[in-house]
Amino acid sequence: MSHRPANLIELRLRDLAQLFNSLDPSPFHDRDLDAAAEAFIVEWARELPAGREFELVIHLAAPPAPDRAAGLQEAIHNYFDNRLLSARARLRRLFRIGRWSLLVGVVFLTFCLTLSGLIGRLSDSPLLDTPRLVLDILGWVALWRPLEIFLFEWWPLRDDIRMYERLARMPVRLMLPA
Repeated sequence: MSHRPANLIELRLRDLAQLFNSLDPSPFHDRDLDAAAEAFIVEWARELPAGREFELVIHLAAPPAPDRAAGLQEAIHNYFDNRLLSARARLRRLFRIGRWSLLVGVVFLTFCLTLSGLIGRLSDSPLLDTPRLVLDILGWVALWRPLEIFLFEWWPLRDDIRMYERLARMPVRLMLPA
């Protein structure tokens, strides 16, 4: 059994065209990767140890056109650079939503606690204990979403950003049949 370096991502293709989306009319260096090829590369990258650089090795059954081979690494880097920009934009959008959610949640909590306190001062009736408790709970529940964002939701996006940074600079090597 052969031992592969932990940072190696290997892809076996009949020809280089399989790597790219055939419906994308962009020039070669700006083309999107085929969805299946991207999913394979990204999933393999997710399984590799964090903090290590990647290297993509593409095994081809037939030699590619010289201009395609020369622009391959640039095309792959451009693609993952675009994915990186998209992931950073999603993270910024998530934090913006988190900030607005936190503002709305704090205002709503303040309103609910104020109303609950006002009801408590107006009457000592045990019948009003339940509405006061409901207001208190509703106010605190309004903070659920911003806390979820700031405590948990941003971590996977940060991990994606780190992974795309590594994928966007990985060396790409073509292996042709002997």
